[in-house]
Amino acid sequence: MRSLLLDTGAFVALLDRSENSHQSCVVFFSTYKGEVYTTEPVLTETLYLLGPSIKAERACIDFILKGGATLVPQSAASLSRAIALMEKYKDVPMDFADATLVTLAEEADVDEVFTLDLRGFNSYRIHGKRHFKIWPK
Repeated sequence: MRSLLLDTGAFVALLDRSENSHQSCVVFFSTYKGEVYTTEPVLTETLYLLGPSIKAERACIDFILKGGATLVPQSAASLSRAIALMEKYKDVPMDFADATLVTLAEEADVDEVFTLDLRGFNSYRIHGKRHFKIWPK
């Protein structure tokens, strides 16, 4: 079965109709068949960007609670790997949420990402070698 990582920009665009990429993100997500994973830092960023509206923040939490994506917590090892990645990609730069997604990609062997961050995810490599397949196109 396919697996996909959900990044902040795409998550916000899915939930916020005023976002320029809302329609393309909704179309992609509604046709995607497979597992979707995200991290707690991505959820936190998304909540921050959608806030301070409780209605928007509730929609974000409900998305997770209703199975829109599986929330993967960080371990000590993943935190260690994330900071190493942030150092490696400091010139891009790589933020913490992106670092946790790349770490998750390495741990779970996932190479597809649902993101609007083309600059970052075109630069990042899984285990320093593999490119990400970026959606939506």
